[in-house]
Amino acid sequence: MSEQITPFRIDIPTEQLDDLQRRLDAARLPAPLPGDDWDTGVPVHWLRELLDHWRTGYDWRAAEAQFNRYPQFLTEIEGQRIHFLHIPSAEPDAVPLLLTHGWPGSIADFLDVIGPLTDPGAHGGSPADAFHLVIPSLPGFGFSGPVSEPGWTRARIGRVWAELMNRLGYERYGVQGGDIGGAVSPEVARTAPDRVIGVHVNGGPSLPPPSAANDLDELTDVERDRLRRIQAFMREEFGYVAIQSTRPQALAYGLVDSPVGQLAWIMDKFREWTHPRNVVPDKIIDRDRLLTTVMIYWLTGTAGSAAYVGYTHTGERGVPGTNSGVPTGVIAFAHDVCIRRYCEESNTITRWVDVDRGGHFAAMEEPELLVDDIREFFRGLR
Repeated sequence: MSEQITPFRIDIPTEQLDDLQRRLDAARLPAPLPGDDWDTGVPVHWLRELLDHWRTGYDWRAAEAQFNRYPQFLTEIEGQRIHFLHIPSAEPDAVPLLLTHGWPGSIADFLDVIGPLTDPGAHGGSPADAFHLVIPSLPGFGFSGPVSEPGWTRARIGRVWAELMNRLGYERYGVQGGDIGGAVSPEVARTAPDRVIGVHVNGGPSLPPPSAANDLDELTDVERDRLRRIQAFMREEFGYVAIQSTRPQALAYGLVDSPVGQLAWIMDKFREWTHPRNVVPDKIIDRDRLLTTVMIYWLTGTAGSAAYVGYTHTGERGVPGTNSGVPTGVIAFAHDVCIRRYCEESNTITRWVDVDRGGHFAAMEEPELLVDDIREFFRGLR
């Protein structure tokens, strides 16, 4: 197996962008369902407006240039191409930190935290809190896609991430993530407990088990509300999980052939998982950043492989892992549904912070709050 690491730049052919423009210009939208509101999916009137901006106001080349300001690389681990950003800090005592996104996220999630984490002195912080950043695309996602073999469990990804950090020469480092990244990050620590100095997650490393419904009398009001929202999710939003976890290939035909289909599929989750829920997502996250996320899936054709990796990951939910003993910090935003007592069964929780704002996409919704919590958690572990 080659351990070569090669430089990489994003350079999408103009022909591919021209093809996208033709598809957007010729897009056929469905007739609105009665009410045309979010209860039945993304409203036609809202998506049409976002589509018009995509057609006439969005600039992929500007987004591409933003990514290309940072050093990017490719390597192969366990037969899989892995794409990652590697952004060293100028601070000599900076701590290496591995950031992992989730679904339907990408490396674009972290664009607003790169500067504050690598150069805190220039962003109102202390240079003593600086990090060297490693930001990989999950296997099957974006420029790490597609996948060519099965078995991309969270444990396997954790093992691959540990090997990536080893190849980069980092002997001691921290890990951070949310969504799939929040499940993968503890697995890196389980793989390399002698190297990972701390695990930080937003949203929690695991969800409450079904048996949590029997513990209502022992839970706080906040925790009972989180259980209630899990139950509502299972009733009202579970459809995407059922499709992606059973028929990811069938879904992929529509999403890789229709940019509007890909847009609607991802925007449905951004609306449901940003906070507050009753505010449309482009009022919470910049609409160009939303479109950049969609573009990464579209341009790489990885809707199917990303769903497939999520399918593999779904089978592990509710299965506790071995406690690595590595200190673990959690920040739970307003949308999140994690409950400390159930996370403590397989993680050494040393810091837990509940906040009353922010949603699932923490690095895009509340980057300053997330950065502050990461700095505070790792301050005592350096």
